[in-house]
Amino acid sequence: MDNADTLPHLRDLARLRRVRDRIDREYAQPLNVEALAEGVNMSAGHLSRQFRLAYGESPYSYLMTRRIERAMTLLRHGDLSVTQVCFEVGCSSLGTFSTRFSELVGMSPSLYRQHAAGATAGIPPCVAKQVTRPIRNREALNARRT
Repeated sequence: MDNADTLPHLRDLARLRRVRDRIDREYAQPLNVEALAEGVNMSAGHLSRQFRLAYGESPYSYLMTRRIERAMTLLRHGDLSVTQVCFEVGCSSLGTFSTRFSELVGMSPSLYRQHAAGATAGIPPCVAKQVTRPIRNREALNARRT
């Protein structure tokens, strides 16, 4: 690969990082691939393909993982209902939220709240976040089988 090929690739990587950073910051906002792509002057299809190549998952999957991570924290520490948590993290459908939560975490949001209550008591928040991080790409289902 010569310099002429490298520069467009590096520009794409920089734009992909901006998209990922935006998702991390604005996960609770209504985001879709078209809006994310427009923000970095890419087509939605190109963004989706390049994001998957760079990060191993689609922009939507990455967004949902961020939302589920935040939901896990709210369920562990807050007094919001599961429905309130769903909307607080930017999901507009309780069904989609619950399904994705179960795929990533391996249990429903309600069951997670029951199991997680007190499980992280006394653990610094930065450590609790790491040990309770959801598994991506449906790995929870495979992990339970082994």
